[in-house]
Amino acid sequence: MRKSSERRIERGTVHSENSIVVKRTPDEVFAFLADGLNNPRWRPGVRSIELAQGAPGQVGTVYRQKLAGPGGRAVDGDYEITTAEAPRTLAFRVTAGPARPTGRYTLQPEGTGTRLTFALDLEPKGLMRLMSGTIHKTMESEVGQLPRLKQVLEGGA
Repeated sequence: MRKSSERRIERGTVHSENSIVVKRTPDEVFAFLADGLNNPRWRPGVRSIELAQGAPGQVGTVYRQKLAGPGGRAVDGDYEITTAEAPRTLAFRVTAGPARPTGRYTLQPEGTGTRLTFALDLEPKGLMRLMSGTIHKTMESEVGQLPRLKQVLEGGA
């Protein structure tokens, strides 16, 4: 049986992953995730977000966002969609901010719902390697938001 969450730091790469079953179809979950303007509904660290280029769910689409950073100050967290294979895979890369991980949502039908897996990966460079533990905690917090996403999609929030 697959673990619902996975965390590791191997050979300099920081990885965090979480999985949950949502009582919505893969099409519904994909459409919600593909529209980055939904992020503040389930990710409390998102202070603001706007569509900077492209269209939701399309490769090359760019979102400009501000995230809650250390000490409560805002940090950039802009990202670009790099893979959009509805309704199975949505991937992105963070293009602005102190840490720039890549992320992937993988969706699989499960019963009458969807098994959603959210993974983040980062290969810290230079002095950023010294902060791997802190970065890992932040990434764990991000993938740990899946229960909130489930609540929003299932109508509880």
